[in-house]
Amino acid sequence: MHTKPVKIPELLAPAGSMEALEAAVAAGADAVYLGGTRFSARRFAANFDDDALQEAVDYAHIRGVAVHVTVNTLVHDAELPALADYLLFLYEIGVDAVLVQDVGLLRLARALVPGLVIHASTQMTVTTAEGVRWAAEAGCSRVVLAREVNLAEIEAMRPVLEETGCELEVFLHGALCYAYSGQCLLSSVIGGRSGNRGACAQPCRKPYALMQGEYDRYGRPVRMKPVRLPHRYLLSTKDICLYPVLDRVVAAPVSSLKIEGRMKAPAYVAVVTAVYRRALDAIAEGCWTPSPRDEEALAFAFTRGFTTGYLCGERNRGVIGPERPDNRGVAIGRVVAFSNIRMEATVALSGSLAPENGDGIAVSSPEGEFGCLVRGTPKSGRDGVWVRLPQPAPIGAVVSITRRASFESWAEEILRQERQAVRIDASVSWEEDGTPVVEAVCTPSRRRGAVRVTVRGDEPMGKARTRPLTADQIAEQLCRTGGTPYVVGDLDLAYPGGLFAPPSYLNALRRSLLEAAGEALCEAARPPAAEIAAARVRLSTLLAAPKAGGKTAEQKKPVLSVYTDTAAGVEAASAAGAGRIYFEPAECTADALASAVRAAAGVPLVWKWPKIVRRTFLNAALSLLGQAAEAGVAGVMVEGHGCAGAIRAAIPGMPIYGASGLNIWNADAVAAHGDFALLTLSPELSGDDIRALVARLPDTAPAVEVVVQGVAEAMVTEDCPPATALGCPAGCGGAAFGIRDEKGMTFPLWPAGECRTSIGNAVETCLIDRLPALVAAGVGGIAIDARRRGPVYAREMAGIYREALEGRVFADLKARAKALSLGGITAGAFVHGTE
Repeated sequence: MHTKPVKIPELLAPAGSMEALEAAVAAGADAVYLGGTRFSARRFAANFDDDALQEAVDYAHIRGVAVHVTVNTLVHDAELPALADYLLFLYEIGVDAVLVQDVGLLRLARALVPGLVIHASTQMTVTTAEGVRWAAEAGCSRVVLAREVNLAEIEAMRPVLEETGCELEVFLHGALCYAYSGQCLLSSVIGGRSGNRGACAQPCRKPYALMQGEYDRYGRPVRMKPVRLPHRYLLSTKDICLYPVLDRVVAAPVSSLKIEGRMKAPAYVAVVTAVYRRALDAIAEGCWTPSPRDEEALAFAFTRGFTTGYLCGERNRGVIGPERPDNRGVAIGRVVAFSNIRMEATVALSGSLAPENGDGIAVSSPEGEFGCLVRGTPKSGRDGVWVRLPQPAPIGAVVSITRRASFESWAEEILRQERQAVRIDASVSWEEDGTPVVEAVCTPSRRRGAVRVTVRGDEPMGKARTRPLTADQIAEQLCRTGGTPYVVGDLDLAYPGGLFAPPSYLNALRRSLLEAAGEALCEAARPPAAEIAAARVRLSTLLAAPKAGGKTAEQKKPVLSVYTDTAAGVEAASAAGAGRIYFEPAECTADALASAVRAAAGVPLVWKWPKIVRRTFLNAALSLLGQAAEAGVAGVMVEGHGCAGAIRAAIPGMPIYGASGLNIWNADAVAAHGDFALLTLSPELSGDDIRALVARLPDTAPAVEVVVQGVAEAMVTEDCPPATALGCPAGCGGAAFGIRDEKGMTFPLWPAGECRTSIGNAVETCLIDRLPALVAAGVGGIAIDARRRGPVYAREMAGIYREALEGRVFADLKARAKALSLGGITAGAFVHGTE
């Protein structure tokens, strides 16, 4: 139990609809986050059109609640004008912050509306203090950390937070993405629905079979057989719930605690927000201990099983819930007997929780699952409680409460209440003609400044003939604020006496006061008119027309690059004619880098860092930079924000290359990395997208490269499916593993360092017949991803593309490339684009 007050972080609740917003505010949220109908990464939530968005912002601001708007999709060049206009609209209506993922969008926002507060979305995959520093220098006032970061890592960020003034936000409760957010293309490669565009089809919640086999000489999994497992939902995570460790989280240098759930119902938002509000208030008073009843309430609201997640060091089965991907409810016991005559199960309770009248229950067993509604209060006996069921239940079946009637009543009560969130302290004086003048200070209870208002009566009050109003009668009328967010605190009446007005007059005066208070609170959150006008001028000139010539006009033969992870692969790529090699060894040492440079035989070798960089790797890698430079490494390739700054601080002249994890979708994103030597474009871009992007690049922009061949990385996850299913170190023994979906497609699994897993696409990208279009577009490089595929694949595939660049017949070369590929070939997003 706490013994002293502590600083309490902001409680940030989801609002997928106006009803959910009202629920969050009523339940005590300090702030809400929501999405508009444009550029939001929850496209299938109800969301808010522009009129509804302004109404929502005003509603929240009157009640002292901040509003954060998600603009966290990746954006095409053609969408930038509309995006710029949208950012200006958000600034004008006074939103408190905008969450972004796209660094091009971030750059545009800083140039267009420098006063707009920007938060770095979790999709930016910030995992280190260096990433936080990068975000702060780029203009973000807050970083929503990757969900995989733990409390010790957060604590280590304290110095950079104090130095930069940047804040941290972490997820407190709700669904947990299986992959590192922003680094997941699984939905995109399966069906063209990108999580980076707000259209994720949630393939993680689908059933998969774990497959095991071996590799052939081209690094392809072969002879794959299913591993017999009791459960099928191998990628389905439990829901994060930090309630049991809330005091530890509050003690960390975290400014905001975020409840996930923009797709959830208002009742869910109400209950979850209310539970955490009560807990945070108790922690502030130094008197909190976890309440079993509140934990039950969270579970009854919705649960796939709870975990404190990676934040508290959970891994494998501590995070993954492979039994089922949907709401589990709260298990209360097992069936120990069943009467077919009465259609009644005897349920032995595992604790004090018993079914009540109106509850929804689920009965689960290996044979299946069914549910029903409890009618009446079940009777109890020595063996348990007797529950009538619509069908027989097998002995041993688990009985869970999935809907708790009493907690739904609590949610309804929260939704009905109007929290009086604004205190009005007023003084009333009367002019000589009897006109009342009210001067008031309006103070929201939640984290916003006070405003002052003055209102006058529409006309003088009359002289009383027989029964003048008393000061108490006037005060009583002015204090009747029920059903509104206002409550009158101090009321000072300098009443001269002897006046009269009907109740309707005083009611109108009170309404004028409350309306003035609301308008003032809304206006106080909006920027000055002069700043809006200046932003409109910038808007008219900011987005220049595509420049003629430039990158598109160069028509130079692109450099052929090859990714590999072994010295033998480096030697093979060099011998096959690669013009640049990206080397990402499983374990990096100074000797490994030096050997790779020698194997490259004069071809520039770039040391590639992993897609996910955490503290352990970063410390080790930075200590090797000097030796890498001495060995002749031509540069370092990074995929995470903040890595480039750390490298430049250590070796100022080291060339930096950007890989696909930077999610380069538009020319502004290229410009945001203007000091890079080269940038890899997102694999989600179509050929038309690439052409439009390159057309906007000036000659001074970094070269851009496209990965034209290899297994696209569908995601990186902190989980290891073989270890989770079979025990550690099942995934590290050299066997080939994959996951097979219901359509029979097998997605390869590869170790990705520090017990992470890379999941590849089931079919291989092949753009060999699209090379003329890429050359015409003006890309500076094309790349083959030969990592994990061995030197034979690297040599033969690089040779095929070298022939293609020299003008050989594409049809023959495509057939040869297909013969080497894993699972077949696809042109993917290059042809079809991304939804």
